[in-house]
Amino acid sequence: MIKKIQTLTSLSLLIGAVAACSNPAETPSEDTEAEARKVLTIYSSRHYDSDKALYAMFEEETGARLDVREAGASQLLETMRAEGDQSPADVVIAADAGSLWRFKDAGLTQPIESDALNAAVPESYRASDGHWYGVARRVRGIAYDPARWNASELSTWETLAQEDKAGEICVRSSSNIYNLSLMSELIDRYGEEAAQDWATAIVANMARNPQGGDTDQIRAIAAGECSVAIVNHYYWIRLGASESEADQQVAASTSFVVPEFVEGSGSHVNITGIAVTKTADDLELVEAFAAFLLTETGQAYITRDTKELPLLASTPLPEGVDKVPTFRPSDTHLDVYGENQADAQRLFDLAGWN
Repeated sequence: MIKKIQTLTSLSLLIGAVAACSNPAETPSEDTEAEARKVLTIYSSRHYDSDKALYAMFEEETGARLDVREAGASQLLETMRAEGDQSPADVVIAADAGSLWRFKDAGLTQPIESDALNAAVPESYRASDGHWYGVARRVRGIAYDPARWNASELSTWETLAQEDKAGEICVRSSSNIYNLSLMSELIDRYGEEAAQDWATAIVANMARNPQGGDTDQIRAIAAGECSVAIVNHYYWIRLGASESEADQQVAASTSFVVPEFVEGSGSHVNITGIAVTKTADDLELVEAFAAFLLTETGQAYITRDTKELPLLASTPLPEGVDKVPTFRPSDTHLDVYGENQADAQRLFDLAGWN
């Protein structure tokens, strides 16, 4: 991780440059000022109040206006396909490197060369060709019934393939991007044959057919339908932070572990990231916005409601996230999550994972 002072200095220069451009020396009329105001159009798959507060701070600091359009990542991708070269989108914000890769693969993004962003974002958390940058981290792990298992019995992904997990696993569909990215790393590590064997064993150990989202899997553990589930960490944290007493009870009756692939190999880590669209023309403003997300203020707000992990190590964890067990990130580059995505789905299908 780079030094905090170097990062913040570089990012402040970027944001300051945009702010200077947005505040000319002469005082224009209100009509002229509104006409000249820079606009950045953001297509985001996120929908959190803390994001809205973050956008407002960026507008105040730079004088730019953010036009934010929210929808699911797949819907945003199809919208941009339909809009073609006339798309107003400048920036895409989406969860999962595999999702961001889909925008790139569809020819909807462009690389951005930025020494400051490259310094702020570790190499493994940004596209090797500059098409996207991570702004927050998430880990895919195992929620479990502590009355049935202890963490040491779930310390690696391979433990889920063992016979003692027969009828014990809840998980969502194989077509979910989180599962596809996990499988993509398994392919990279073990090869296709071993990865398919793992998926086949998971299918054999399922307590029910794949259904619902990650939160549904955790609730199924509390309801006694299964005793282990494959989920992202923040779904478990959010249940515990919920105002609903029932959700709090679900979280209290379950535990969470961050498995490695094999002991000492590191854990599967993914990101929420930002990509620059092919139609973006004000790259200085786009870069400044990305830089703002990577300040301590940006990191604090972009992870506050999601309960993701900040990308900058210097940023305090959101409330409740300290309950996630300590883990060592895998050294697998996240490019793999896109490159192996089609093979991951093919192997899931062969394994019978619906």
